[in-house]
This record gives sequence, C-alpha cells and structure tokens, in this order.
Amino acid sequence: MMFGAVFDHIHLRSLDPDAAGRFYTDHLGATLGDRVETDKLLRVTVTFPGLNIFIDRVPDGTTPAASRPHRGLEHFGLKVPDLDAAAAELKAKGIEFTLEPVEFRPGLRIAFIRGPDDVAIELLERAPG
Repeated sequence: MMFGAVFDHIHLRSLDPDAAGRFYTDHLGATLGDRVETDKLLRVTVTFPGLNIFIDRVPDGTTPAASRPHRGLEHFGLKVPDLDAAAAELKAKGIEFTLEPVEFRPGLRIAFIRGPDDVAIELLERAPG
C-alpha cells in the first residue's frame, strides 16, 4: 500500500452497546475493551485477535439496517478451528443460525449467525493447507 494503511476497526451501531458487547464476549470469545460514556456518546469496544469492534449507542427510532441483500458491509467473518463444535456450543446458548454449517467449496465450510442489531456474522473453518 502506498499510504501504509493497516486495518484498525469495524464500527457498529446499537440501541444497547453494553448488551451487544456482552454477546461478543459471552458467546464468541471477544475481549471487552474500553467503555466510554459521555452525555452524547456511549461506545463499547470488543476485540478479537486482529479485529477491533466499536459499538456506539444510537437513539431510539434510528433506522434499522437494510434487509439483505444490500450494498455496503454485508457481514464479517470469524475463523474457527472446528465449525461443528462451534455450532453446537452456540446452539446450546440459543444463538440463531441463519445458515447452518455447509461446505461452501472444497476446503471451506461456513455458517452464519445473527448477532445483535441483526449483524450477520460468518463462522468459517478452512481445511489445513
């Protein structure tokens, strides 16, 4: 890259950033980072290795995300070592799957879950090599 860009974060909006943050930490293994609250802002940060997610509060009545398919950011993906084990664990916790585990192509299995605020989260398992 000519200008030296590196990935920094994904930014989400939520009516309840604390609850959204708990979803990522309790169910997906993220680590809770900063929580910043002022009279105009509530931001909860959660982190995965190499991925920061900022979750900002929006006021009641804020328009929900467009239904899929739509343009723009469609989902983010989390690589897991064993998709079947991850799916079983998440189902036991009551997490909704919008796509059950499936072989997408040789060497790649995927599933999708619904996160807080209708965020689409892909879980993927890549075959070694």
